[in-house]
Amino acid sequence: MTDKTSNQMWGGRFAAGPDAIMEAINASIDFDKRLAAQDIAGSRAHAAMLAATGIVSDSDAEAMREGLLTVLSEIESGAFPFSKALEDIHMNVEARLKEVIGEPAGRLHTGRSRNDQVATDFKLWVRDQLDAADAALVALMKACLAQAEAGADWVMPGFTHLQVAQPVTWGHHMMAYVEMFGRDLSRVRDARARMNECPLGAAALAGTSFPIDREMTAKELGFDRPAANSLDAVSDRDFALEFLSVASICAMHLSRMAEELVIWSSAQFRFVTLSDRFSTGSSIMPQKKNPDAAELIRAKIGRIFGANVALTLVMKGLPLAYSKDMQEDKEQVFDAADNLMLALAAMDGMVRDMTANQGALEAAAGAGFSTATDLADWLVRVLGLPFRDAHHVTGALVAKAEAKGCDLPELSLEEMQSVHGDIDKTVYDVLGVHNSVASRTSYGGTAPEQVRLQVNRWKEILG
Repeated sequence: MTDKTSNQMWGGRFAAGPDAIMEAINASIDFDKRLAAQDIAGSRAHAAMLAATGIVSDSDAEAMREGLLTVLSEIESGAFPFSKALEDIHMNVEARLKEVIGEPAGRLHTGRSRNDQVATDFKLWVRDQLDAADAALVALMKACLAQAEAGADWVMPGFTHLQVAQPVTWGHHMMAYVEMFGRDLSRVRDARARMNECPLGAAALAGTSFPIDREMTAKELGFDRPAANSLDAVSDRDFALEFLSVASICAMHLSRMAEELVIWSSAQFRFVTLSDRFSTGSSIMPQKKNPDAAELIRAKIGRIFGANVALTLVMKGLPLAYSKDMQEDKEQVFDAADNLMLALAAMDGMVRDMTANQGALEAAAGAGFSTATDLADWLVRVLGLPFRDAHHVTGALVAKAEAKGCDLPELSLEEMQSVHGDIDKTVYDVLGVHNSVASRTSYGGTAPEQVRLQVNRWKEILG
């Protein structure tokens, strides 16, 4: 395949072949060959529609459709000779189709342009990624649900500012991530529904004078409807930007969970033990077990968010309809999708394999005066103190315990009554961490009964 072939594909407007530098900056085949399956699916649907509307003969359409399958098999086997001189996946496929079936291949491009062709291919590819992300998120959420159900009544410290705040349950903490990933799943499904309009048939920018059936091609390719404006159809990359936005938020959630796994698996916490499958050792320190998978997931947000910013900047100044700038859309999305799917799979594996250390969780749950809020609530509920007064009394008791080097439940009744004389022995009922979490029965609270309620709710949602 030569420059002369490339010029023939462009048409008679150009007399000389492209300069090597121009060819290098203009060609996209090195990355857009990933769209091969989508490109061929779109072309096969287009060929069937051309025959159904009488624009091409049935025999030509059948030759094109069968020839495209031959081309696809060559690509999938690795035998296809990709040519940079032919610029992109569309021209590479069309040129090879001509070699396979001859003259009928020249009719395939009737009633369409590379502009609507690439928009369709790219939408199909992004839609596939949204479907893959959907499945991966469901799998990860089920892994978190299994952890939550197993530890619905295991106590652990809850943190604010990474300081011990109040006791919570392991199940409650795991369910917080189910909620996060549930919102990601909702965004994935919402984005898929919004982007599911077919650009094919918009042609270069103005539609076509051929009597094409856009409803037919849209249905054949699994779209809900044809895109309603040809200018917008070829210039729209909102679907790619929305995918990157969804991916960025999801990666941020994955990064937050990864950060906790890094902290929790440390010798200082020992809240979880990560499996050997998702850990590495040190080349010099034999005792080390490094949470490298979690650390790498934590880093993926940089690449994915960077792709989101990069494509936004590519698109921000473009007039309608198509500009060559938009060739810079795919590499960003390809890289972000690869890294998101890898991060989701790795997190799923880590969560499924990890062991929560119930003893370490419970030992830490009562540290740092974690039941101080329960004490203040008791003073309000039982003694009728205004909350601000109860807050002050509790603070004085915390200071007393701190000075003594003990926790609140270890103060004697006499020591407590020296701060407020009406405190009685029933106060100790609320100072245990198990009693604390059991009392948090408000909807969405950390009480084991509430955790199990939410586990069952999500099991029903996810099926």
